[in-house]
Amino acid sequence: MFRSILVGLFLGFPALGAPYHHQPGSSCDISEAKLVLPPGVKLPPPSEPPTHLTVGVGTQNYTCSEEGTYTNVGAVASIFDISCLYGTSLFDSIQDILLAAWDKSNSTSARDIPHGLTLLGEHLFIINPITGTGISPKWDFTASTGNPEAFVVAKVTAMSPAPTGSQDVDWLSLDRILGKLADEVYRTDTRAGQPPASCTPGSEPITVKYSAKYYIIPSILWWILVGRL
Repeated sequence: MFRSILVGLFLGFPALGAPYHHQPGSSCDISEAKLVLPPGVKLPPPSEPPTHLTVGVGTQNYTCSEEGTYTNVGAVASIFDISCLYGTSLFDSIQDILLAAWDKSNSTSARDIPHGLTLLGEHLFIINPITGTGISPKWDFTASTGNPEAFVVAKVTAMSPAPTGSQDVDWLSLDRILGKLADEVYRTDTRAGQPPASCTPGSEPITVKYSAKYYIIPSILWWILVGRL
């Protein structure tokens, strides 16, 4: 029943969306979209309007340290276009809807949740391409765009506890270190993703489901890439 309702909501939505004078990469007009941070969230404001409004659904990944606490070792998520939801109540709740749908399904992958949203790409972690050590987050839209340069590897510039509670992973701002997709990425509206408070040293790594919105803030390189400069 839940699946049927969810599919019906999304399949019926495009006719209600904004006019299709869209920015490159988005499916509806988001030229007036703004990231409004709630009181208490200490992140710098974006430098530009977003070119992509997205929701990510996937897992935060952890290993158990020798001290008996979990250490984050990256994340894996599918990234979906939600630009046509901007300005609606669905935009406010989409991260909750998708995470609940995944919890109710038998699917091991967030990509298989029935929702009618367009898959833009993947979020994952790679070895830092500048230093060759450590890991860095990457948003990869190369498959959906057909452009091998439509990705960004970034570094965290600021983080703030989720205003919804300690069960949700932090909100983040990140700056580009490589790629042409964006200068900045913001992770907001996080749901879940936090590990248990303790673990037994030597225990197996764990994955914890989460969802979040990702605002993709363009770079001059992006506008050149799509032929706007």
